[in-house]
This record gives sequence, C-alpha cells and structure tokens, in this order.
Amino acid sequence: MKFLIAGAGIGGLTAALSLHSVGMRDVRVLEAVPEIRPLGAGVNLLPNAVRELAALELAENLAARGADLTELGYYNHLGQEIWREPRGRAGGSRWPQLALHRGALQTALADSVRARLGNTAITTDARVTGFTPLPGGGVEVSVAHRAGDRPTERIRADVLVGADGLRSAVRQTLYPQEGEPSFNGTAVWRGVTRSAPFLGGRAMVVMGDGRWKAVVYPLAVHPDADGLVPVNWAVSRTVPEGLPSPDAAPAAGDDGFPAAVAGWRCGDLRMAALVADSEAVASFPMLDRDPVPRWSFGAVTLLGDAAHAMAPMGSNATTQAVLDARSLAHALATHDDPITALAAYDRDRRPRMNRLQLLNRAKGPEVVIDLVHERAPDGFGRVEDVVSADRLAQVAGAYARAAGFDVPSVNAPSPYGSPNRPRTAVRER
Repeated sequence: MKFLIAGAGIGGLTAALSLHSVGMRDVRVLEAVPEIRPLGAGVNLLPNAVRELAALELAENLAARGADLTELGYYNHLGQEIWREPRGRAGGSRWPQLALHRGALQTALADSVRARLGNTAITTDARVTGFTPLPGGGVEVSVAHRAGDRPTERIRADVLVGADGLRSAVRQTLYPQEGEPSFNGTAVWRGVTRSAPFLGGRAMVVMGDGRWKAVVYPLAVHPDADGLVPVNWAVSRTVPEGLPSPDAAPAAGDDGFPAAVAGWRCGDLRMAALVADSEAVASFPMLDRDPVPRWSFGAVTLLGDAAHAMAPMGSNATTQAVLDARSLAHALATHDDPITALAAYDRDRRPRMNRLQLLNRAKGPEVVIDLVHERAPDGFGRVEDVVSADRLAQVAGAYARAAGFDVPSVNAPSPYGSPNRPRTAVRER
C-alpha cells in the first residue's frame, strides 16, 4: 500500500513515523518548501503527546533538546497569582511536558523519517495542489515544483493524508467553498530571548490584563556558560475594531507594543527585558478554521492544522497533531480496507477536535485571566475573594479532560499501541 503525506510539519512527519511503526514501508512525505529549516519559535508537547512519541522511541531524544516543565501559572498583569498547577511528572504524569523549539522538533522528526524510511522518504519543493479520486480506488495527486521549470507531477497512491497546514490544498479540494481562515481579531508578537532562568527554571507563565496577554516558558533547563537559556515568549492583544483585514494586524512597535507589557513582572520574570533583548520579533494575526463535519473522504483524509487549525490556547495544537498521527496509523493497522480505516480515524479524532477548536475560540483555560480582570481590574488581596478555587479548578480540569492530558488519561495505556508488534519499552515514571 502506497501512502502520500502532504506536508513535512510536525503532524506529517509523525504520521510517517507512525505508519512505519505499524509495518507500512511505502510512505512518502511531500513538502512545498525547497529546504526544511529549523524555523519558528517554541512549542509545548503535553504528556499525552510525549507518551506517543515515546512509543516511537523519540522521547529521550526530544527531552535532550528542550525543557521539562513542572508548573503552569496564570497571573494578572501585576504578577498576582490566579491559578498555579504542577505539570508533567511534577503533576503525577508518567510523562513530562516538554517545551522545545519547533525547529528542533521538526529536525528531529525529519532525521528519524529519513533514518527509518530512507533518504528519499521526504521530497522537498513538492507542493500538493490537489487530487483526483481514481475509479478503482486510491487517488492521483497533483504536485507542483518551483525549481527548474518542472511540469506538474501526478503521483498515484492508495492513501493521501493532507497534513499541509492552515491553508491546506487538500482541504481546499475537499471544501472548495470554505474560503480563507477565520480572523478572531487578535494580533500576536513572538520571539525567543536568551535570558536568565526565572521562577526556578521550569515554569510556564501566562499573564494578562483583559486586553493584552503574555505567554512565557523556557526552551532549555540548564544554562550555557553565560548563565542564560533560550526563553520563548508570545504577546497578544485584541486589535482595534474596524481592522480591515487580518493582513493589517499591527507590526512590532505599533498599537502599544511593547510599551503595554514593559512594566509586567512575575517574580523574577521581567517582560521588558524579554521583549527588548529578542533578536527577532515576528508579528502575525491569530487565525483558525471552523470545525467541519468530515475529514475522511474515501482514500483521502486530513490531519493536524489542515483538519483542525485552532487558536493557540492551552498549548495544544502540536500535541493534537501528534495524536492525530498515532490514531491514523492505528486505524490503518487494524482495518484491512484503507477507506474503512480512514473513516474509523475520523470517528476517533474529529468530534473531540471540533469541540477543542470551539473551546480554544472561547480562550480555553486562559479565560480565567479575563474573568479575574473583569472582577478585579486593579488587582486583589486574595484571589478567593474574586473567584473560588473550585471554579478555577473546574475550568482547568475540564479543559485537561477535553484535550486528553488529565493525569488518569495520560497514565492509562495508549489507545494507539501498535497491534503489529510488542510495544518497545520506554522510560517512564
């Protein structure tokens, strides 16, 4: 059986490795860019994703490239604690929560794909532009190339996986009337700064004032010789009403950034130093997609952002792409007919991802920051006087269960354990 995967992002590469793990060998990943480079900023792998990557014998490699986070805290803009909880192993999970640079994660996955499936398993400068179902089963995939004036290539496959991102050509072929992604009125600035460790060196901080929000976490635990570690930060705010289009979202220096957050601090974390010392600041609008009623159509399915692009609340997008990939491979390994397998994958993943997309549009667990700001805009003496501990715990717990990273779910055996071979022993706690 021949598999084509459109997109060599986190989801597409994990799908290739997952298919290999269940005995599939004819797997090819098609990537639009001429060269895969370690671009982007930080990502979080929640413990349920780390469990799945451990089953692919990747967890220890990735842990060496990032930071094992032990706590997450929500704070107001004055640095007053709203809610703080242990994360990963500190919170009782057998698996850590890992923060690492997206480029480091993508590079590690790509290297593993080439090592396990061969150097030709990833083809760059190969942009999937559409597909045609074949009468006898399978698909014919159209692939465009930029270099050397090469004509459009047509490749036949038994299964096509659209893991080609927010503006997926595979999804556009399935939903030609959908149009552009949804703009939720929020602009984002992101950067990575070399900084002294803060709050013990393994903490993730989310703080805000109802309009502006900052998310900060380290990408390494052990400082270099200069005493510094790379720290990922993202600042967002709702842009003024009447913004003509998402492309008009403000660039760094406009609309109050970075001055609006320059005075924010949380313990020994100083936002002014982070945003001032960043080598490069990226600015972009926050986009997502509406949930759809179906991912799988015959021999074609969607995965990752192509299936469920969501607002970046709760650090979930990368994690869910990993889980998609594992679910897809498990379905293909446990069903003889690929069309039946893709339908089973759809039933397993789509309903919960549709729900998670809507939860993230409603700000996910980070809604507690807005709630507290509405009730105590100038700060508080005790957070319990503003919102009850039970209410805060309910918000955090409900979101964790919806996303599948609550401790009981994480510590249970993976639902996607390989049916074709004994699961390799991996290090857990």
